Amino acid sequence: MARYIGPQCRLCRREGEKLFLKGIRCDTVKCAITKRKYPPGQFTWGRGKLSKYGIQFREKQKAKRFYGILERQFQNYFRKAERQKGNTGENLLAMLERRLDNVVCLLSFAMSRKSARQLIRHGHITVNNKKVDVPSYLVKVGDIIKPKNSEESINIVKANGELAKGRNIPAWVEFKTDIPEAVITQLPTREDISVPVQEQLIVELCSK
Repeated sequence: MARYIGPQCRLCRREGEKLFLKGIRCDTVKCAITKRKYPPGQFTWGRGKLSKYGIQFREKQKAKRFYGILERQFQNYFRKAERQKGNTGENLLAMLERRLDNVVCLLSFAMSRKSARQLIRHGHITVNNKKVDVPSYLVKVGDIIKPKNSEESINIVKANGELAKGRNIPAWVEFKTDIPEAVITQLPTREDISVPVQEQLIVELCSK
């Protein structure tokens, strides 16, 4: 009998690459995509070749799953990215990368984006010394992100930081481990974003 690996691990195997949906587990040998580099289910060899639409749709789904957002949220982000100057695809990814739940995860305040959303909703994270309980808050240059000034919040963040030790801090953030505290020094560029998607395919799909 096959061991149950959970829906998030199956998503990674379906896409054929790591989406880091399970947090630090994805960096270990326990990662499902490391163990089995083929899609879940029987008769995977009989699956046909994806159409152009299928390839574009898959890239959009990967971005949504990576950041943990729903379709309506994604469409809103895309419309905002279209109205901005520059490359629409890069604008879209930069906005998703600036989400507070994503930043909290990148700082190792939480083990995954899902747990980062829970941490934020429970009021453990502050921005500029004010509690922010909205995971979709977009950080700006100069924002200071740190745990709430309480023993419980600080202990949770420090414990997660110890477990995720070795995770790379993004170049657009200045991080102080002893406090812990982070300052947004600049907005992320495409080179700073590690999400494994081809954003141009997403633009082609959503622009239709």
